[in-house]
Amino acid sequence: MGSKSRLDKLDGLLLIGLVLLSLLPSLKYDFSVHPEEDAAILLRYSQHLAEGHGIVWNVGEKPVDGATDFLFMVLLAGLARIGLPLEIAARWVGIISHFLTVILVYMAVRLLRGSPRWMAATSSAALAIGPAMGYIAGCFGTTFFALFACITWYLAVKLVRGDASRLTPALFAMAGLVTGMTRPEGVFLAICMMLAVVYARGPRRSGRIMALFAGVFLVLGGAYFLWRWSYFGYPLPNPYYTKSGGHLHWYSLKASIRNVIVLSLSFAWIPLVSLRFRELRKQTTFALIPVIGFTGLWVALSNEMNYLMRFQYPLLPVMLISWPLLLTGVLENRKRAKPSPRRATAYVVVWLLVLAGIMIQQREFSSVRFGRIGNYDMAMMLRDYRDKGYTMAASEAGHLPFYSGWRAVDTWGLNDQWIAHHGRVTDSYLDRTKPEIIMFYAYFSPVAPPRGEKGRFYEMTMVLKSYAEKHGYILAAVFGDEPTETHYYYVRRDFPDSADIVKQIRRMDYFWWSNGAKCTNYALVRRSVAR
Repeated sequence: MGSKSRLDKLDGLLLIGLVLLSLLPSLKYDFSVHPEEDAAILLRYSQHLAEGHGIVWNVGEKPVDGATDFLFMVLLAGLARIGLPLEIAARWVGIISHFLTVILVYMAVRLLRGSPRWMAATSSAALAIGPAMGYIAGCFGTTFFALFACITWYLAVKLVRGDASRLTPALFAMAGLVTGMTRPEGVFLAICMMLAVVYARGPRRSGRIMALFAGVFLVLGGAYFLWRWSYFGYPLPNPYYTKSGGHLHWYSLKASIRNVIVLSLSFAWIPLVSLRFRELRKQTTFALIPVIGFTGLWVALSNEMNYLMRFQYPLLPVMLISWPLLLTGVLENRKRAKPSPRRATAYVVVWLLVLAGIMIQQREFSSVRFGRIGNYDMAMMLRDYRDKGYTMAASEAGHLPFYSGWRAVDTWGLNDQWIAHHGRVTDSYLDRTKPEIIMFYAYFSPVAPPRGEKGRFYEMTMVLKSYAEKHGYILAAVFGDEPTETHYYYVRRDFPDSADIVKQIRRMDYFWWSNGAKCTNYALVRRSVAR
């Protein structure tokens, strides 16, 4: 197989087909509904930035580094500034990023080693029908991040292949920097790619590449880091202090390994085969360094909010570029061998396994989005009071703060500097704002009281519950599909709209976030039983 330097008309037709194929998974998602809970957090930051308030959680307060998708947030703010609704902006950026990544994977496989069209199309199609549409429907910036990870890896492979121009090392360094500015973990992914390049080329042949990479990261990246530290007042993203907890998360590591296996299930056998060939071991190790490094990174953070394996998804285009190049190497090393019935049977078995892997992946990637969720409906009701200066304290900091427009205390601390740095919310901290509404996600209800659950989140819910009861809040609702997993809503008594808000909460049809089921208000059940 010779090297191929350009695409032809047939490649162009295949690329059009692959882009159209990438739309197919959108049929199982409803793009007219609101974003996912965690994506709404970032949209709140983008909204405030677009309105000229800076990167703040609450208007008029100090900046908070809670929007970890920095460049995505800034881009959405810019689009909102020119009049595009945030939800539409997020989805358009997501879908364009996905199309570009599908195209880039095909081009990388086809051009970097002259792999055949079927191989490039298979790899690109695996990305096209993956979980990307789930992230786009949910308004996550995952595909935007994956695009820059893919660009960086494409340039890394060019450097190792030896067909790069003199400009490629600088482009590689800049792409790595942009990847790191897109999400914090992108810094570590780019460093892993740099280490892979140095391993494959050798330190002596990598001097200029390392110098440019270090220079870009130290000068431009360092300036960006110092600006963030100065602007936000602390060096690391706010969610890190909440999600790390200062210890290793072995469950997160297991989940990360599992997710990478699921994402690469159809093609994971290729590096195992290529390792059998001495000539391909170095190339295989090169391909595995960013995969192993980025997979292991997640031992440092809890796995919460990992919707559809989105934390590991940026590795998918990286792997889909690498594995076909390795398979091409395997075929080149065995091209002189004569076919045999046993070998033909093996190929059939392999492709049956690939098909089975794709079917398993589709089951893992599937996610039904329901048209109504209680948090969103509650926020839209509370939106009528957004100009009253009221505050809510909520463990669920997505839909409620964003759509209600209320000042909000994120009691879990992802968007609250004081809570993130002090470990948990306290009574004295709540006394600073005296929130009109206290809301939290609980694994107990009035008909199934606490049973001694452990963990920081449980401790937070008990602080909120105790505070509300000690200060005479009205228990307006405990909504749940079943009694041991519920949303509590407490309303303070002594403000003008208290009674009206309690009345509206109690007569609301509330739908559970995970299955769309209509909920029971267990607070009213308890009152009926008491009578």
